[in-house]
Amino acid sequence: MQELKAFNEQRAEIYWWLSSLFAKELTEQELDKYHSAEIRSFLTGLGQNEMLAKPIEQLITSLNQLQDREDAQLELSADFCDLFLKTDKHGALPYASMYIGKSGLLNDTPAQDMADLLAKHNIAVDKNLNEPADHIAIELDFLGNLIIRSNELESAVHMEEALRYQANFIESQLLTWLPEFTQRCQKQDEFGFYSAVSSVLLAFCNIDLQYLKVEQ
Repeated sequence: MQELKAFNEQRAEIYWWLSSLFAKELTEQELDKYHSAEIRSFLTGLGQNEMLAKPIEQLITSLNQLQDREDAQLELSADFCDLFLKTDKHGALPYASMYIGKSGLLNDTPAQDMADLLAKHNIAVDKNLNEPADHIAIELDFLGNLIIRSNELESAVHMEEALRYQANFIESQLLTWLPEFTQRCQKQDEFGFYSAVSSVLLAFCNIDLQYLKVEQ
């Protein structure tokens, strides 16, 4: 159980890391950290997984190219704005409702469904993130919280139930629209940093789902 909980902490950290990349533009200081040995080692470690190898390679390549990009932080912020804050015609808006429409549940929008889940689990959204609940950063933050909360469980049966719930969330709330979102990022992101990040996210969700289904 302790080994599982330690792995859960790693899973949650990865979801929170990815959430932060979609939540707001990277600052100059944050961007500098991506060129540090610590972060590069973290990325290299992730890339050792066969399913993550290609998207991690793309991410590292884009980070290397950023070092030669004039006004890198400003340009990357402009990429973020063009992709995630403008219009869906020329961007890749990071909301579930842009890709799956009505959820088919009692409530009529994915945003309301997600807001209900946040309320049900009493998980608060960062007040600085003034976005609908179906924003990818909010959904990933929620998942990270679910994972960490499951570490409070001591019963193997309850842990299995928690892992099953996490698997269902990934399958029904994320993978129903992330493939199309990733395709749009790849099409619209000319430089390639956020395209690579979205590819890492999609690959990690698929890996995590496979892991959870084995552990149940």
